[in-house]
Amino acid sequence: MTEKKMETNDKEKKESQERSKTDVTAQLAQKDEEIREYIDRIKRLQAEFENYKKRVLRDMASLEARVSDREILDFLPLYDNLERAFASYNGNNDAQSFIEGVERIFAQFDQLLKQKGVTPIEAEGTLFDPTKHEALLSVESDKERNVILEEFERGYLRHGRVLRPSKVKVSKGIKATKEDQNGRED
Repeated sequence: MTEKKMETNDKEKKESQERSKTDVTAQLAQKDEEIREYIDRIKRLQAEFENYKKRVLRDMASLEARVSDREILDFLPLYDNLERAFASYNGNNDAQSFIEGVERIFAQFDQLLKQKGVTPIEAEGTLFDPTKHEALLSVESDKERNVILEEFERGYLRHGRVLRPSKVKVSKGIKATKEDQNGRED
């Protein structure tokens, strides 16, 4: 009977081992399927993200174009008025009315810039500020060092941010006269 018991135990062990192998194989297959699902999901998310990035770039380009179009629309009336002024001048050669018309157009243009938050940068007579001014020349003068002597091209700010720096001539400082130089030599 012991032999039978042993055979039965061996048989049960073998069956248990086979069941265990079957369970492990099933679990591995299940895990493999889960891994494949995760990989597919990651690939889909990656593709969706790439499409999202492309769509955002397209939307930004479209928005930029619409903003530019809106800005151009604001300046078209000025262009039209200039065109009318030149046509009128060519028709009657009245210089005074032409000048008055251009002055009105300039006033419209100035008003439009103000509406858009554009203001000129103060330059001449102020101290040089490298964040707002671009020094083209530096010369000796009767003014203090770094005082702006002349503005070659006006600079502009928009809501406190520099659109274009002023191009300026800056003082190196008070120039020494011959008397000052002779006095120093003593």
